[in-house]
Amino acid sequence: MFTGIIQGTAEIVDIVEKQDFRTHTVRLPSQLLPGLQAGASVAHNGCCLTVTAIDGDRVSFDLMRETLRITNLGLLRVGDRVNVERAARFGDDIGGHAMSGHIMATVEVSQVLESENNRQVWFRVPAQLGKYVFTKGYIGIDGISLTIGEVRGDEFCVNLIPETLVRTNIGTRRPGDRINIEIDPQTQAIVDTVERVLAERGMV
Repeated sequence: MFTGIIQGTAEIVDIVEKQDFRTHTVRLPSQLLPGLQAGASVAHNGCCLTVTAIDGDRVSFDLMRETLRITNLGLLRVGDRVNVERAARFGDDIGGHAMSGHIMATVEVSQVLESENNRQVWFRVPAQLGKYVFTKGYIGIDGISLTIGEVRGDEFCVNLIPETLVRTNIGTRRPGDRINIEIDPQTQAIVDTVERVLAERGMV
């Protein structure tokens, strides 16, 4: 489980490509290294990955075909930076909201609006996920726990404070970029349950 409170960004320092498979290596921030072992979980742009090798601060992860298909991690190149968060432990503060690290889809940045000390980013959401997106609901954006600010048709926005822009990679995002999203699991469960019950009663 993850909390959506990003602990830093990590630079991609190496990529090894194979058929429908990729291993990438990041330079992990020093504060995230203590106690890290092979097999541990670290979220990259919100996607839960397993540590496969550790060489100092260089930590490697394998990405299988489904991960490359569903997320934006397959678009990364050496020098890019990803948001990272180590798995939460029992007793940790949940400063964001509970997240599984299972990305549902990518969405496109449609607009970035900047004003003094604030930034608003708009995303275009796929039709099949629109039912889970509502004003003031939780959502994971590249692993960042955020509150949906407004919904207009097939688009929604989030509002970002300077601390989020400094701590994460979202400040570099521009229209056309692809972003990983994870819908709040509780929201998904409620919407899907209501839909199923209504369908069973012939009401949809």
